Amino acid sequence: MTEKEESDIEIETISKEETRDEKDIKIEELESEIKKADDKYIRVFAEFENYKKRLAKEKSQAIAYSSEKFATELIPVLDNLQMAIKSTESNSDMEKLKEGVELTLKNFISTLGKNGVEAIETDKGFDPNLHEAIMKVDSDEVESGEIVQVLQTGYKLKDRVLRASMVSVAN
Repeated sequence: MTEKEESDIEIETISKEETRDEKDIKIEELESEIKKADDKYIRVFAEFENYKKRLAKEKSQAIAYSSEKFATELIPVLDNLQMAIKSTESNSDMEKLKEGVELTLKNFISTLGKNGVEAIETDKGFDPNLHEAIMKVDSDEVESGEIVQVLQTGYKLKDRVLRASMVSVAN
């Protein structure tokens, strides 16, 4: 072998060794990046799981305490009813009792209204979606199919019927 050929082989061997070292370095760098990505994925996944648990807990608490405001607003109505009952113990004046109960009823209707509960109107005619016809009566005052008398007031929450009005309807 000539000196030039030996030199070329030596250069080729050195270059292969350098290439192998560069590949090993590149592999180590890539393995390091993969490790970092795996670690980041695990952390993000754990954060997401904690977020889901926290959201579920907040949702269940919101549902459990959703009527808290409504109940708090009804407490004064309860107080008024208790005072009305107490007033009958010391005083037999029925007019004062009637006045107390009327005040309590007004307060109660106001509290329901603040929370979106309202009485179903019966003066606009019979509507089977809002009214329940309990009986039919003969009447000269109203047309057939119209409401003659309200037997029990119905209520709705916003647009949803809580209880239909029980009415009597003209024949």
